[in-house]
Amino acid sequence: MFWQEDEDKTLPWEAPDDILDISFTIRCKYLPQDHNWALATAIQAHLPWIGQDRCSGIHSIHVAADANGWHRPEDGSGQLLIPSRRTRLILRVTQQQLPAAQQLSGSTLDIAGYELTLGPSRTRPLQNAAVVFARYVLADEHEAETAFLERIAADIQTSAQFEVKKMLCGKSHYLHTPNGPRFARHLMIADLDNEASVHVQQYGLGTDKALGCGLFLPHKGIKTLKPTE
Repeated sequence: MFWQEDEDKTLPWEAPDDILDISFTIRCKYLPQDHNWALATAIQAHLPWIGQDRCSGIHSIHVAADANGWHRPEDGSGQLLIPSRRTRLILRVTQQQLPAAQQLSGSTLDIAGYELTLGPSRTRPLQNAAVVFARYVLADEHEAETAFLERIAADIQTSAQFEVKKMLCGKSHYLHTPNGPRFARHLMIADLDNEASVHVQQYGLGTDKALGCGLFLPHKGIKTLKPTE
């Protein structure tokens, strides 16, 4: 745990829209749980630039952990996910990349042998949330959790010029690729100012954003900073 108490910062502020998320409805009966590489490959066939710059990336398709008695399988189980009607595919793109990304609507992708058809899309601006999280942040599997958090804090201080005071590490994961597995950790960053929160979401952490690594989302259920009315 990396957690330093500080004053609450909840000033009204409007997040910029130069980088945003585009969310697609999907139609898909089954999806491999470890689908990050296959999904990236399928989308890059249409959008070869995604994940190649500092901002753009592909969020892994997330299915709820528990729905109608069905439990999401643990990583490495080789089982399949069952997307619901609410499940979405989300891409992070710049405004300049948005028109090309919107053209994916109506496409059918082959995800490791399973068909995934993309429906209508809508844009979703980034939120200036006090707490953000990433499902995957690349790490060294031999690195201790404390060392990982200290390194991430130093990286953010260098790249974004703000001091992180509260972070939590979650589950670790292996993302399998033809070049070998990538080890990643779940990471939550808390008590962020408006600009710091949006900066972390805009630019993320590390590489392999096409695999969903280093992409941050607002943490629901924990305070979100109010935008300017």
